[in-house]
Amino acid sequence: MGRVLEHFWIDGSYGWNQDWFPDFFMRMGGCAAVTACDCCVYFALRQGRTGLVPFDPAHMTRADYLNLSRLMKRTLGPRMRGVDRLELYENGFADYLRSMGQGEPQVGGYEGILPYEGAEQRLIAQIDAGIPVPYLLLKHVSPEFSFYEWHWFLLMGYERRPEGFSVQAVTYGTPRWLHFPRLWNTGNEEKGGMILFSFPGS
Repeated sequence: MGRVLEHFWIDGSYGWNQDWFPDFFMRMGGCAAVTACDCCVYFALRQGRTGLVPFDPAHMTRADYLNLSRLMKRTLGPRMRGVDRLELYENGFADYLRSMGQGEPQVGGYEGILPYEGAEQRLIAQIDAGIPVPYLLLKHVSPEFSFYEWHWFLLMGYERRPEGFSVQAVTYGTPRWLHFPRLWNTGNEEKGGMILFSFPGS
């Protein structure tokens, strides 16, 4: 049992590749903005919310995406510790949606200190509703997740496998399957969490 959302491709990359930014600070610390931009492109392409992006999503170029990222950077750009709290992401992304005339969006979160069972339920509900999940991992005791530490990435799918419940993580233009219970249970006080979306009339 599972579901994987159909993301978008740009120049052979599965979603935007953060290494493509000409701006050094966005290359180093633009991960929150990337997940937000990727979500906007996804919503425009897959749900017809074309007002979320200032271009035709069906004919997107790198230049188009860079223009979008400059708009998103105003509210979700790099900062000293990065966008290291769900509240910062929630407020920044909601401000962007309002600036694009998308009404009063509901952008919430599920904190990493909360029980795993609730995280799995909410993830399934979002993916089944056709909504990607921006995920923040701060610190983790396992080297298995070192690539994802202090980083925002997207969860685009889930699957129940013999080895356990797994999620498809997408970052730097590449998807990879991760064991969700191990990802969630970081073993550190600084954890992270998930962003949850809903829209007026949906």
